[in-house]
Amino acid sequence: MTLHQPLMKIKKWQRAEFTYRQQEDPRHFIHSRLAARFSCGDRQYRVSGFYNDGGEFKLRFMPDREGRWTFITESNLPELDGLTGELECVAPASDATGPVRVADGRHFRHANGEPYYPFGTTAYVWNFQAPEIQQQTLDTLAAGPFNKLRMCVFPKHYTYNFAEPRRFPFPGNIREGFDFTRFDCAFFAELEQQIDSLQALGIEVDLILFHPYDRWGFANLERSVDHRYIRYVVARLASFSNVWWSLANEFDLLKTKPMAFWDGIFELIGHEDPWHHLLSIHNWHNPPLHYTSNAHWYDHRNSLVTHASIQHHDLNFIPGWLEHFDKPVVIDECRYEGNVDLGWGNISAQKMVELFWTGVCKGGYVTHGESYLSDDDIIWWSHGGRLKGDSAPRIAFLRGIIEQGRPKRLTPFVRTQDSHWDAAIGFMDDDYWLIYFGDSQPQFKLMTMLPDGVDYRVDIIDTWAMTITPLGRTLRAGERLTLPGRPGIALRLQKAVGE
Repeated sequence: MTLHQPLMKIKKWQRAEFTYRQQEDPRHFIHSRLAARFSCGDRQYRVSGFYNDGGEFKLRFMPDREGRWTFITESNLPELDGLTGELECVAPASDATGPVRVADGRHFRHANGEPYYPFGTTAYVWNFQAPEIQQQTLDTLAAGPFNKLRMCVFPKHYTYNFAEPRRFPFPGNIREGFDFTRFDCAFFAELEQQIDSLQALGIEVDLILFHPYDRWGFANLERSVDHRYIRYVVARLASFSNVWWSLANEFDLLKTKPMAFWDGIFELIGHEDPWHHLLSIHNWHNPPLHYTSNAHWYDHRNSLVTHASIQHHDLNFIPGWLEHFDKPVVIDECRYEGNVDLGWGNISAQKMVELFWTGVCKGGYVTHGESYLSDDDIIWWSHGGRLKGDSAPRIAFLRGIIEQGRPKRLTPFVRTQDSHWDAAIGFMDDDYWLIYFGDSQPQFKLMTMLPDGVDYRVDIIDTWAMTITPLGRTLRAGERLTLPGRPGIALRLQKAVGE
């Protein structure tokens, strides 16, 4: 067939959308299929389309190479089969970075090559709140340090989360039931606007596809419905460059879904997502350091798992997880700053900051959470709104340190020495060290962890006061370094060149 639409120009990593009309029929959600094969030189993608209700089908595409892309459609509807089209991908916007990828084995970068360090936060169902709370959330994020947000597709039934949502992924309500043969396209349109709003703030969306906290029946759907839901979500959202797929929050509490189910969902997303966005799964149980066949965790060694998303309060295990899984480790829940009556949500701001510094110095990444009680019952961990705690500016301070200068690819210092067990230590080659003492408060430190024969410039960092004080002289291995003798102190050591 001839070209069905005029040539469009799309910037690299932006979203192209093609719309086709058919007779309105809700059976399209189940029985009708649309896909297209896009080509640019030797690069080819097969992209699934979706039915958007009202007789409307859509194809979305995210070009990741500059040049002329052509495509041809595939459909079981004769009118939509074999249609051709093209688009021209031009240079990306000046602030476009592209999707996040794994880099250097255990770290991350954007598609444009810039390093990416996840300093995330969690607001599970901010997208289900009233419009004014949603706007508060976006305003808070715009002024904060976070570049990743964990959020759910399905609503949440849990302590402090008993309000009934206005819309759901499926049409219907809890009183009259839901129609699982269709999708509520107005719900998904709103979700897409929310994801785009986060992208405008430079925030990656760690989108949680399943979770156990449910009173509507979404956690126990028929397998065919689960798979249709996954295919639909991926078809609608894979062209959003800032989306990550999180198969579940606390997957091991979804008792009706065995390990084989999760294996299948990994494979399904791997097949349906042509751009292979970051893909993970998140646990509830806390097994010991070493993964064993009878542990509760999903085996993050699966090649489709891009990074280990872990819930655990003890970050001393990070070096072992890095070694075992050999991929990035993100502690997506390590307890939350707050004052609720549950152990996961009542640590101090000082402890939250300590966890971030410990995680980074041990070669991993940490996600923030906040759960302070308030008169309006708006708690950041679930609803978003406004942050009430004191850790966020200190996390911003750490992020600034990590992002300054050349890319930081810290390796945990695990050569056992009794004199250094009280510190979290990360290094990069021999020319950059970050040492964090946490709640220890030594008056001095013998710097025996350093390699011989290297002179270092030293900064003494107060992680709570957010100050950086240069030592004023260089330092070598084995020297005694006088310290402030109070908690929350870190050291940054950089190789002295030409001094």
